[in-house]
Amino acid sequence: MTIVLDGSSLTIEKLVSIARFNEKVALAPEALERIKICRAMLEDKLAKKEIMYGTNTGIGEFSETMLTDEQVKEFQKYLVYNHAAGIGDPAPIEHVRAALAGRINVHAHGNSGCRPEITLTLVEMLNKGVTPVVCQKGSVGASGDLAPMAQAALLLMGEGEAFFNGERLTGHEAMRKAGIEVPGLQARDGLAAINGSNLLTAMSAIHIFDMERFLRQAEIAAAMSIEALLGNMKPYNTKLHELRGFAGAITSAKNIAKVIEGSDLTTGKMKTKVQDAYSMRSSPQVIGTARDAIAFARTQVEIELNGVGDNPIFVPEMNLTLTGANFQGSPVSLPMDMAGAAITMICVLSERRLNRLTNPALSQGLPDFLAHEPGFYSGMMLSQYTADHLIVEQRILSAPASIQSIPAAADQEDFVSMGMNTALKNGQILDNAYGVLGIEFMAAAQALDFREFTPGKGSLKAREVIRRHVDHLEVDRPLYNDHNKMKALVKSGEILEEVEKTIGSLG
Repeated sequence: MTIVLDGSSLTIEKLVSIARFNEKVALAPEALERIKICRAMLEDKLAKKEIMYGTNTGIGEFSETMLTDEQVKEFQKYLVYNHAAGIGDPAPIEHVRAALAGRINVHAHGNSGCRPEITLTLVEMLNKGVTPVVCQKGSVGASGDLAPMAQAALLLMGEGEAFFNGERLTGHEAMRKAGIEVPGLQARDGLAAINGSNLLTAMSAIHIFDMERFLRQAEIAAAMSIEALLGNMKPYNTKLHELRGFAGAITSAKNIAKVIEGSDLTTGKMKTKVQDAYSMRSSPQVIGTARDAIAFARTQVEIELNGVGDNPIFVPEMNLTLTGANFQGSPVSLPMDMAGAAITMICVLSERRLNRLTNPALSQGLPDFLAHEPGFYSGMMLSQYTADHLIVEQRILSAPASIQSIPAAADQEDFVSMGMNTALKNGQILDNAYGVLGIEFMAAAQALDFREFTPGKGSLKAREVIRRHVDHLEVDRPLYNDHNKMKALVKSGEILEEVEKTIGSLG
């Protein structure tokens, strides 16, 4: 189903459909009309020699330099050349596709001043699968993601590089093969294509989508471990969390209880401790805190996806040109720093439950390190080492980037968001998180195999899915294959999907 970009209704889910699942897009007719009206205003102002930043002036430190009529025509080309200054490996295709969709949605407001041909060409590129090759590093997240977006804008001149039908081609060749006419750049077009935090916002939107799925899986893993450790079920009573009032904790407690529903542990016939360790009974509060942090980040990212992130901004109904800093990435980078730290926090909690499953002093009678012949076999002893390595790296990456500004452009751009650093490190935090949670899932399944009671319906289904990929650890074997399979399994979301088919959707 084609997703219509109108400037105001782009959600994270729609963006993921465009970026990851190649959903087609269309520009809303009313948005196209707004773009045309704005362009007519800009051309009128140009004819009247009104000073407009980045249109008939230089940019950054050169904003006081006026351009001649001839320079105005050529300036956008050299602006894009100069800003295409990134470094490193190409960004994933889904990230670049999401950034293009976000940029189209900015243009849809009719405040950017570019020609309609620029926006419509970006629409064609998405629909025909032409994805610019964009270096991952180089943006400071203010004045937009200038370096990567400029690399993308090279295609608007038939230059640069692009991925098309699985090949890496010159931009000219990719556009030719896809049958897309190259629009070229005229006054304002180049800056309107690059002057927003579109790539870091796109990456953040995709990360939020994946983080939310990760948290639901963290609740399933917590439920399995709690069952295997014969947990007291009172901490997962919704009333307890309603009395405090945090929405995330209420949802998390409901989810954990829902996974365990149907377990012999819920009948009251099995002996449990009066009070369990924090890593068990605090799971709803901690996972709930992460839920609340990521929910806030979601609101910020969706505001940005549907806002006018550009400079200058043209207001046709007032015949007004406004210069400012709506490209500044801080509204996204600060909450996304918190979101990344939240995922790290959940992994720390996961590892503490893993410790209880494997530590004979804490495991409620489970075999030492979940081994069949402890001492001769070491079971999952070394799995904890691997989880610990991943978590230490996550902790290092959880230092906020949003406070790391380094001034640029001769101090004209003397505070920048470093939001691209946030987005890049969040990708690594998530990648590690899949491994940490995968190891807890593996240990929890192993532990439940040793228990002689009926687990909850959700736990049973999760264990069944795990066993499709990783066998019970009867005798010691090299575990790296199992760890990598479990990491891939968590990333795929298969456990979540199968559990939700069995017990219903988790909140």
